[in-house]
Amino acid sequence: MSTDTFERRVDQVLRARSQVELADIVHDLPPRSNLINRLTGLVSSFSSVTARVESAWRAPRLPRFALPPAGLSRILIGRAPGCQFVLTDLTVSRFHAELYRGDGGWMISDLGSMNGTRVNGWRLTGPAVVRPGDEIGFGNLTFIVASH
Repeated sequence: MSTDTFERRVDQVLRARSQVELADIVHDLPPRSNLINRLTGLVSSFSSVTARVESAWRAPRLPRFALPPAGLSRILIGRAPGCQFVLTDLTVSRFHAELYRGDGGWMISDLGSMNGTRVNGWRLTGPAVVRPGDEIGFGNLTFIVASH
């Protein structure tokens, strides 16, 4: 297929409004065989696995945030000396977040911090359940939750 033909067909695809118009654009191309479909699927699957392994390998190793032992039911997180989990980063508020034991397990709430509290990348707008394996963030700091 020439470059001109390719560009013309791409333009036609972008302007197409129905399946019939799209089918007309590729009517002269050879049909795909089952072997090609299987090979394409296999290559795609292998490529996907390789990308996931590479992504995991390059991912930063996050520090662990151990959930408190059974005796504690509430932890304050922030820069203030009165917090049970003190973080010295300036993007963390003095009283940034609260971790407490709720009916559904451990819960976390933002205490009106300037830079927010995140669970698995989502900024909190209310209390959220926290489980081992979750990522929690306070300002620019991120941790992986681990059981005690």
